[in-house]
Amino acid sequence: MKIVNKILKRIIGLSALFAFILTSCKDDLPRALDSSDKLTTLESIRLVGVGADKNVELQGVINHDKKEISFPRIDPETDFHDLRFEIQASSGAKLEKDAYEVVFQEGESERTIVLKVVNTPRTNEYFAKLRLKVPVFGADFGRAITYDYSNNPAGNPKYASFTGGLVRGTGFSGEYVLVVDRNPATDANVHVLKVSDLKNNIISPIKLVHPTGGITGGTFVAHSGAIVNGHIYVASLSGGNTSPLKIYHWTDPTKPADVILNTTTAAFTPASYRFGDNMSINLDNSGNGDIYFIDNGGLRILKYKVTGYTTISDPTFFLTNLASVGSWGSFNKVPSSNQYIFTGHDAVVRLVGEQANVIYAATKYPTRLSDVRVVEFNGERYIMGVTAARTGQEGTAFQVYDVTRGSTIEEALRILDASSDGPLLSYSLDGPVNINPASQTGWHVVKDSEGKDEKLLIYVSTLDAGFTFFELPKKVASDD
Repeated sequence: MKIVNKILKRIIGLSALFAFILTSCKDDLPRALDSSDKLTTLESIRLVGVGADKNVELQGVINHDKKEISFPRIDPETDFHDLRFEIQASSGAKLEKDAYEVVFQEGESERTIVLKVVNTPRTNEYFAKLRLKVPVFGADFGRAITYDYSNNPAGNPKYASFTGGLVRGTGFSGEYVLVVDRNPATDANVHVLKVSDLKNNIISPIKLVHPTGGITGGTFVAHSGAIVNGHIYVASLSGGNTSPLKIYHWTDPTKPADVILNTTTAAFTPASYRFGDNMSINLDNSGNGDIYFIDNGGLRILKYKVTGYTTISDPTFFLTNLASVGSWGSFNKVPSSNQYIFTGHDAVVRLVGEQANVIYAATKYPTRLSDVRVVEFNGERYIMGVTAARTGQEGTAFQVYDVTRGSTIEEALRILDASSDGPLLSYSLDGPVNINPASQTGWHVVKDSEGKDEKLLIYVSTLDAGFTFFELPKKVASDD
């Protein structure tokens, strides 16, 4: 028993000694830094002194996950050399600066700045987006609706006619998609699809009524096509200077066509060339303008004058001194100018005059970009085309670029070339590689009841890949 008592006394003594050591030394042991008073959380933020009179405050919305702050649009009369913010944040935290200077470049309406919340030794950064309250222009590509009948697996099944290299020509308007199916060669299956049907996934082709005597003559009786201001045009393929080159015209697909050109090229070409692989029609609202055919070699141009949509005259032949554009060259007029975009799958995008004299050769775009057009909509200007998958090194992609900056299209092309800007839209039709990449683009503007631009429709098709069109609403200013 004495032994047990001695052991207990020793244990109690050691425990007391250990407790004394802990108590005596607790203030001397190292501990984690207590930083509860050094947090940098931003709880709320206001932009103050906004407007010409500096009497407006704008409340910011904070996204803590993305470290982003958004504000309502700002009066452009604000003093952007002295922007000030008021914040509520963790105790002791404040902004790194009392005032900020923000410089908007010409044409810019948005800038993002970094706001650093400081609570020494800690800091926290937020990205504040500042947007000017200015009129907005152009199409809203972020709200585009896609109607896909191509190889792209995300859309509807590819339109059935686009197989076996049969559809070399198409056209587009706000009402119809034109499909020039060259099979069978003796009874062309030329038809249109209603855009309104396609929007509802309805395939209901309307075969164009042939003229008296049918669609006949040419290496292929129907090969290229276009729709201009509601007028439908289809041309034959003239494989040589004795082969008929014919153009058919419809204003109503359910009524017989008019034959508005029936000729051969022997009388005004120095040798036998092939025309009709593609047809570029450039007409004004009165139906006056020109039709351009680029020969299969991509070097020679045949031009016809058009009056009142249906009178064809004054054939003009000229040889370019340029490298070949390829077999499906296009010669598309730039709106509100006397200049053209001359392109094909073997040449860079070139701005030219009426006789193909080069004004500027652009470098921004892929060489394979074909049927390139300039589009004007709601105060902005775009350039679009589709790449041709001629070899295994390219895909089939529809691309649209912003060329609004610049007082002329030449200046706009130069500005874009010097920038790092990419396309506003790039969409794959997942086209197969082939040596005959006939490709077309098109566009149409829908007006509102006051005659103002409301929606932009843009279209693309290419051989054996199918077609796709997009509906883009105009931009609307909002604080969203």
